[in-house]
Amino acid sequence: MGAGGPRRGVGPPDGGWGWAVLGACFVVTGFAYGFPKAVSVFFRALMRDFGAGYSDTAWVSSIMLAMLYGTGPVSSILVTRFGCRPVMLAGGLLASAGMVLASFATRLLEVYLTAGVLTGLGLALNFQPSLIMLGLYFERRRPLANGLAAAGSPVFLSVLSPLGQQLLEHFGWRGGFLLLGGLLLHCCACGAVMRPPPGPGPPPRGAGARDLAGDSAGEADAEAEGEGLRVREAPPGGRTRRRLLDVAVCADRAFVVYAVTKFLMALGLFVPAILLVNYAKDAGVPDADAAFLLSIVGFVDIVARPACGALAGLARLRPRVPYLFSLALLANGLTDLSSARARSYGALVAFCIAFGLSYGMVGALQFEVLMATVGAPRFPSALGLVLLVEAVAVLIGPPSAGRLVDALKNYEIIFYLAGSEVALAGIFMAVATNCCLRRSKDTPSGPGTEGEASDTEEAEAEGDPEPLPAPKEPGSLEALEVLSPRVRSPEPEVEGEPRPAPESV
Repeated sequence: MGAGGPRRGVGPPDGGWGWAVLGACFVVTGFAYGFPKAVSVFFRALMRDFGAGYSDTAWVSSIMLAMLYGTGPVSSILVTRFGCRPVMLAGGLLASAGMVLASFATRLLEVYLTAGVLTGLGLALNFQPSLIMLGLYFERRRPLANGLAAAGSPVFLSVLSPLGQQLLEHFGWRGGFLLLGGLLLHCCACGAVMRPPPGPGPPPRGAGARDLAGDSAGEADAEAEGEGLRVREAPPGGRTRRRLLDVAVCADRAFVVYAVTKFLMALGLFVPAILLVNYAKDAGVPDADAAFLLSIVGFVDIVARPACGALAGLARLRPRVPYLFSLALLANGLTDLSSARARSYGALVAFCIAFGLSYGMVGALQFEVLMATVGAPRFPSALGLVLLVEAVAVLIGPPSAGRLVDALKNYEIIFYLAGSEVALAGIFMAVATNCCLRRSKDTPSGPGTEGEASDTEEAEAEGDPEPLPAPKEPGSLEALEVLSPRVRSPEPEVEGEPRPAPESV
């Protein structure tokens, strides 16, 4: 269906070209979350060539993740200003150019600036617009769409890590970076898919200049809303003003609850997955079996995300998605707490299955909850601000856990801390949603509040004169309407008022 074709009803299409958008979002999400982790297979080669330590080379992935999360407000501003498709095309070129330039690096600092900063920024400029466009195409099936798109993360992580190892063995780290840079050009193809949702059809025959102008303005507004989600305000001068970053969303109590939940969640959610392999080796598990534990988490995660998305889309559970999200966080935290003393390989496998299931539920529901909380018009700004908050937590949680492991030589305390933080996030989300937000909705207004408001509105309607229309530009359709031969319908006469004389042209 073309962009100007007929549209079925009002609202997102929930299908059609939206499935192509969903496929592109699947690929972009896989690159955004899987690529920084898959690059770690090249760290030993970088350590050997540059004479650096593991912590120095690990900064490449850390910078990528910091750019992915920390540049959320920048991405929101660019999407609002230029639209989703141009931002994603530019982001794909930046991500590819970063890896290509990194293949010619002679110092580790150059790898930081190219593979870390440029590629991380390019992935960020692809990830956020893809989620925004997904919300524009899906409403009734949005939980399922979010779950399917989120499944790209474990799928690409399972594919990119072995692929990077093969490229390293056959072409070295420089050739591997060069080929991965070419692979990232697929983000440009995904960006080309992101056209705005279809607008209303063409006007019927016999429409006058005013109808044509109104329909053209409506199509332009619909396309601009789908392309850039611009927030418009009408000041007295008649010109519209675009708000590039809607920071007023921070005054929304539901958004504040979600942001605090995400901060607490990010402090401990990623810690067990990062320390799992070393924890298993410290317990006496062979290296091959320890590495297979992450594969178990990935396989369970792949199944859990679409299944949880489909479950959240049920009519009975759709209004209670925040509680389902808090339940997933609580299950993840309790899994960490109960497995802190797991030493046998069977206990670690059971932990990986439970962790992968709860982790997949969290990944499938996190953005669905935000979309349902703030709505599509404010989602770009809200997503950018939430990613910035999450970036701060990611830079605090995992590095602090690593320092505690080096200092205490004990993994149990780390699992207890991480599980407590994630469980606290789930409890806070459930309690705040049930008490604070629900109480604010159920609180009755004070006596006379509605009457005063209605009286004020009536007084404004009676006392304030209608604003004068903006001057017409020469040659515009609205200016040409004055010269059009259309016959206007006579206005009804009001008793006691003389009928105005006809205007002469």
